Parts: sequence; C-alpha cells; structure tokens
Amino acid sequence: MREPAVYIMANKRNGTLYTGVTSNLSMRVHQHREGLLPGFTLRYGCKLLVWYERLPTMPDAIFREKQIKGGSRTDKLRLIEGFNPNWRNLYPDLA
Repeated sequence: MREPAVYIMANKRNGTLYTGVTSNLSMRVHQHREGLLPGFTLRYGCKLLVWYERLPTMPDAIFREKQIKGGSRTDKLRLIEGFNPNWRNLYPDLA
C-alpha cells in the first residue's frame, strides 16, 4: 500500500536535519534508523523521525519536499516545533 509522505529526520533536538520523501514512511524510517541506507542520514546519525506529512499523491509529496528543502532551517524548525514541540521520536506512532 502506498502512502506518500514527506518527513524530517534529526540526530538530536536542534541538530542535523534531513528532509525526504517516500511512498512507505514506516519502511523508510526503519531503513534510516537501522543504518540500511548509505548517505546523509547514516553519516550524520539522523535516526529520529521528528516531523512528517502524508499527502494524497507522490507528485504532491515531491512538490512539498521541494518546498521544504527550498526553505530555511528556521522554517524547518518551525514545522517541527509546531507539530512535535518536544522533538519526540514519532516512529513508534507509525505502527
């Protein structure tokens, strides 16, 4: 089942942020957490899912990801703080 989503991973509160897009949020976050994907999140230890937004289609999700990536770090922090003010790891809530 596809469920397009945009998400932000972090290594700690106010730490390094990674913004991504996927059609299977639970699987993708699991891959980041377990270090199964080479690249940015593995290199910087971004294992906390701190924000996500589900969208109706992949083109919508890709458009939203580009909006977020095009914004400032302050914009990303506002998104996270508005959705998850305690920077709690949201991964357990996905099940």
